[in-house]
Amino acid sequence: MALIEFTKRGIYCKQGDFYIDPWWPVDYAVTTHGHSDHVRFGNKYYLCHTLTKPIIKRRISEDLNVETLEYGESIIRNGVNISFFPAGHIIGSAQVRLAYKGEICVISGDYKIEDDGITAPFEPVKCHSFVSESTFGLPVYKWQKQEVVFNGIKSWVSDNIMQQKTSVLIAYSLGKAQRLIKNLAGDIPIYVHNSIANLNEVIIDAGVKLPKTIRITPETTKDELQKGIVIVPPAMRDSRWIKNLAHPVTGICSGWMQVRAHRRWQSADAGFALSDHADWPGLMEAITATGAEKVYVTHGFTAAFSRFLNDEGIEAAEVLTKFGQEDDEENKVDLVDQNENK
Repeated sequence: MALIEFTKRGIYCKQGDFYIDPWWPVDYAVTTHGHSDHVRFGNKYYLCHTLTKPIIKRRISEDLNVETLEYGESIIRNGVNISFFPAGHIIGSAQVRLAYKGEICVISGDYKIEDDGITAPFEPVKCHSFVSESTFGLPVYKWQKQEVVFNGIKSWVSDNIMQQKTSVLIAYSLGKAQRLIKNLAGDIPIYVHNSIANLNEVIIDAGVKLPKTIRITPETTKDELQKGIVIVPPAMRDSRWIKNLAHPVTGICSGWMQVRAHRRWQSADAGFALSDHADWPGLMEAITATGAEKVYVTHGFTAAFSRFLNDEGIEAAEVLTKFGQEDDEENKVDLVDQNENK
């Protein structure tokens, strides 16, 4: 019997009687990471990585009943061994390894294989079946090394300051924002939106080191912001607040910027192809490393990617989920972010 099945509530392990990243409330939810399309309010119990616990408590509710595991640790539920391994996606993100009577299944959640310097690097896990995302599962998506991308952002910011323009980077509050802060820190001050500042506090309190940033308040002047780097979540992209800054220019940090024709390109002055998801070569490298006999493809270009895998001799099946191609990290805005953007 297969270890997992795909139901209207999400990925279900019948033997262990639990769900992985369920879309609707369940009794026991194994959570891969803290993004709002992977963890929801209303589950009776949550199991997640140690660093994800304070994040989801801050974003969802302090009253959540949460158990935690470190990477490599395991628990047994109804005979099913559950363990976590780094997914490299964001801080605390985990692949879920299930083992039962000699059968091993890995549910990767979202992942990337490039070490970003702040997230535990992706670790391939040998398994019989592997559930892989395919957010950027087309050959056109091939990332430059992140050092190249960050050098491009730094150069853009320097040019803007010389021209007395205000540099505004659009980045998701959890994951992308911390990655930008880590890699852009230097002589230029970094100003962040409330939603980012609040998550930074939680992450730092959990023991993760982040460079100093400045929370944007009503007292922060336009002149201060013009001389620094401003990072805000996607919900602020077309806000009046940005338009009222001193000569604002916006740069979207997203893998979708790899293709300039993408509609998101039209709403910004610059685009930087920086993603917390694996690109095409990364997806192929990760899947090959697992040695999986069967691959289930979710989230993104599922039909095209699963067809390619089958053509390459890797048995694959497309799995339609509640979230599709457009549901990348640039679109995830939960209730916490919405409230803080008012």
